[in-house]
Amino acid sequence: MIKLLHADKKHVPPSKSNGLLSDINRFVLNNPGIPTLIKFKTLSERLDYSQRIMQRLGIEVNTYGILNMHQIGIDAPAKYIFEELLKWNGDSSCWPNYIANVERVDNHLENIHIFLFGKKKYPFGLKNSFLGLKFVPLFDLTSIRFKDTPDPMDVDNARYLLYKCSGGYPVGVFSMYVRSSINELKEEEQSQLFLMVGFNFYGSKNLSKINIINKIWEGIHNRVTANTMNRLKQFCEWHFEKMRQEMEC
Repeated sequence: MIKLLHADKKHVPPSKSNGLLSDINRFVLNNPGIPTLIKFKTLSERLDYSQRIMQRLGIEVNTYGILNMHQIGIDAPAKYIFEELLKWNGDSSCWPNYIANVERVDNHLENIHIFLFGKKKYPFGLKNSFLGLKFVPLFDLTSIRFKDTPDPMDVDNARYLLYKCSGGYPVGVFSMYVRSSINELKEEEQSQLFLMVGFNFYGSKNLSKINIINKIWEGIHNRVTANTMNRLKQFCEWHFEKMRQEMEC
């Protein structure tokens, strides 16, 4: 049975950003209501979890390392949430459009460029980098695999988008994965959304070894990701409840 949202709660869609300062406030400075970063007690526990995730995504566990994994529960069916993920573009109230502008190549989801502050060229007439750092585009996402229909034996209705990444940041893999909640894991909402990324700072193994750079960059990445997922939860729950009420009328 579909879990209904409590009538006494006020459900509204997240408001769209109207500029860079708005994005910084909502996605960087704002402390998200629900923490999403999955934390592990030991490195071996983190590695084991990463490998099980990558096996489920169908990629070679020795090729990539997952550095950050986020999870949030959403009171909407997994199929509906996945369909919302397929609408990902530069006109979303859930994504920091002015910090990281999304551009679909030929309007296809299979290849996406994401530009830092929407800048498609390096400053001062530079061609390939700024101070030795390559950040145009910030993301270059090329699909490895989209799974839009669960396997017949899947009991958790798993669906996902899996990309290979290049560009400034990240370098590795990026995935948005949604499945039905599992009672044995004490997951209360209808579905669980995961966002996973493996990266090195600006694609440089040397820079990625500098701890302070990792800490600052991870901190920004995790805050933006948590706010993005909180806003997606807000949108999906509001919109799905609205659809349900309209169907009852």
